[in-house]
Amino acid sequence: MAALLCASYAFDTIMVFQDRFRNHILPDQVHMLNVAFLVPEMRREFGGCAGNMAYNLRLLGEDAVPMATVGEDFAPYAQWLEECGIDATHIRVCEGFHTGQAFITTDLDDNQITAFHPGAMNASHRNHVDDAAGITIGIVGPDGRDGMLQHAREFADSGIPFIFDPGQGLPMFSGEELLDFIEQATWVAVNDYEREMLQHRTGLSLKALAERVEALVVTRGGEGSVIHVSGSTIDIPPVRAASVVDPTGCGDAYRAGLLHGLMQDYDWPTVGRIGSLLGSVKVASAGTQNHRFSPGEIEDRFVELFGYRI
Repeated sequence: MAALLCASYAFDTIMVFQDRFRNHILPDQVHMLNVAFLVPEMRREFGGCAGNMAYNLRLLGEDAVPMATVGEDFAPYAQWLEECGIDATHIRVCEGFHTGQAFITTDLDDNQITAFHPGAMNASHRNHVDDAAGITIGIVGPDGRDGMLQHAREFADSGIPFIFDPGQGLPMFSGEELLDFIEQATWVAVNDYEREMLQHRTGLSLKALAERVEALVVTRGGEGSVIHVSGSTIDIPPVRAASVVDPTGCGDAYRAGLLHGLMQDYDWPTVGRIGSLLGSVKVASAGTQNHRFSPGEIEDRFVELFGYRI
């Protein structure tokens, strides 16, 4: 089985603010907001949703095929993909563009403020799902607007089950467009904030949204996640990390766990727990692709945490 990951590649510039945003942002003054955060820690990492998911799936031993558009500055990332053994066949370099750039500031409460330059992501519609052979499952994640719309249609037309994960791209779409995504998707994955926005944009309740897909997954950060499936809810407990270092990329690690579980045909409680475990591994490491694990280590840790072997 092979998973096609239609989403972004990006360079992440990650900065850590040694205080809390709430101590510096006055709620009654947001109409004239002018703040600066001193960030003594800064680093540049390989990132992007497709990149992060591909990295985690590769560690799990899965066949992950990222599909994305990148800029002329992608060479260092391409070398990293080769070192990791990740298939770069469907990563298209676009002349005249930068690779996507994320500038992420994290505070001591793990809140994040992100500025994102899409760059070559806006050309993602140049790639087509049918360009990749042997695909059995997919995901449409944050990417160029036209590309997301197109790839969802192409997955649906090809009969390939896929996860719709709008992420930071959700505000680009109207309620009608979001409903189209949901009707085409097999599963939907959002965080708690995106769940509220999805309900607001579509005008539907959480129950009504969940009825339109096989499963609706809502992640809740340190409070775990909830999977809405077949008219019931499955509460997935959080996994305590060895240490909380950096939340960037935890959602992508969780989604890689979802894909892995679905590819292995596990039940939903197991699928969610794998996602939760991967998220905890990631949060204990700085950056989105610096953690390491083997499939055997994940299996052993799963037994330790949950009392049964997958």
